[in-house]
Amino acid sequence: MGIRTPVERPQGPPAAVMKKIRQRLSEREVQGLRTVFTLRATAQHVDNAISEWMAGSVGSVARYQILMGLWANEGNDISHKDIVAAMGVTRATVSGLMAALERDGLVKSQVDGDDRRKLIARLTAKGEAMIKKQHKVNLVRFRAAFASFTSEELANLTALLHRFRKVFVAAAEP
Repeated sequence: MGIRTPVERPQGPPAAVMKKIRQRLSEREVQGLRTVFTLRATAQHVDNAISEWMAGSVGSVARYQILMGLWANEGNDISHKDIVAAMGVTRATVSGLMAALERDGLVKSQVDGDDRRKLIARLTAKGEAMIKKQHKVNLVRFRAAFASFTSEELANLTALLHRFRKVFVAAAEP
C-alpha cells in the first residue's frame, strides 16, 4: 500500500476570517498564528502518513508501540499495567488492543503466577516476525523522510518543537 499524496487543505481560517483577525493582531502575532496553523497541518499529515504505514501490517501506531515494546524486551514478559504506563493511555484502551493482538495471534497474555491480579504479555513467534518486518519497512521510510535534513536541522527542529510544546502547555495552565 503506497502513501497517498496529501490533499492540500487550507492552513487556517478562510481569507475573510483572516482579514478580520489581522485587524486585531500585530504582524508578529499573525506570523505566530500562521506558524500554529502550519504546525497543526504538518502534524496531521505526519500522523496520517504514519497511520497509513501501519495499516497494511500491524494495523495501527498503538499496536506497533505494543509489539515494539514486547520485541525490545527480548522475550521477557511485560505487564499490561506497564504497557498502560508506557503508552500513557487507559487500561481499557490497552485491554482492547491486547485482545485484538491476541486474536491475531501476535501476542499471548496470561495471569502472572505471583500476582493473579496482574496480566502479563509476551510476543508470539508470529508477532515477532511481523514486528521485525514492519521495523525494516519503517526504517526505509524514515530514512527517506529525513534524507534531506542535516543533523543540525533535525536537532534545531526538535528543540523548537519542545519549546513550542512547553509554551502551549504553560498557556493551558490556569
